[in-house]
Amino acid sequence: MLDAAFRDRAVYLRAADALVVADLHVGRAEASDVTVPLDEAGDLRGRLAALLDRFDPAEAVFAGDVLHAFDRASAAAERSLRDLGDACREAGARPVVLRGNHDTMLEGAWSGAVRDAYELRPADDAGDGGDATRGPVVVRHGHEAPPDDEDAGLYVVGHDHPAIDVEGRRRPCYLYAEAAYRGADVLMLPAFTRLAGGAEVNGMTARDFRSPFVADADAFRPLVRAEEDDETLTFPPLGAFRRLL
Repeated sequence: MLDAAFRDRAVYLRAADALVVADLHVGRAEASDVTVPLDEAGDLRGRLAALLDRFDPAEAVFAGDVLHAFDRASAAAERSLRDLGDACREAGARPVVLRGNHDTMLEGAWSGAVRDAYELRPADDAGDGGDATRGPVVVRHGHEAPPDDEDAGLYVVGHDHPAIDVEGRRRPCYLYAEAAYRGADVLMLPAFTRLAGGAEVNGMTARDFRSPFVADADAFRPLVRAEEDDETLTFPPLGAFRRLL
């Protein structure tokens, strides 16, 4: 199993000393037709700051769909994104920003580099890298297939916003499978924004996922973070789990 800690829709990879979040969708509240204003910026920064305080990572990776709107980055969205970067730097973590399919305007909104993929390096005291024993840990958004010659032992992706219904309650979930894509393990993260309802994976097959990293949905094991009990629940792979529901 992964040498990782799961909390509040994020993952901390111990061997790389890196926190990864995906699908922040900054600016989604502006695009929502709601009567009561949503403090999206405060929610994102507050939760990110709590994760940074908890894990004290060397790096914080935003794994794509950082922005929500395809056609513009409003002043409020740019300010929120800048605040997220400041939260990382104030905590001593280097922010790393990856583009997703929504991020057509990201270069103009983010002052630093924007990448398609990011290879995590083992921390100085992490030995051989732990999770990456068969190859590096590579973070991508997950909407596009990587180059054929890319070497990875683990892919960490987002994009599909996975959620699962357990006893009538929908929860965001992680999906994990070994040797799921070109021999590499795959970990799919839930959306970090709490404004996304999530795609219920209970009955989804591979063709229902938008990410090419899910070639066999039945092989993916849901992991659900039960914050109220401070534990991560690990379920059987979806192929077997469906028969138990």
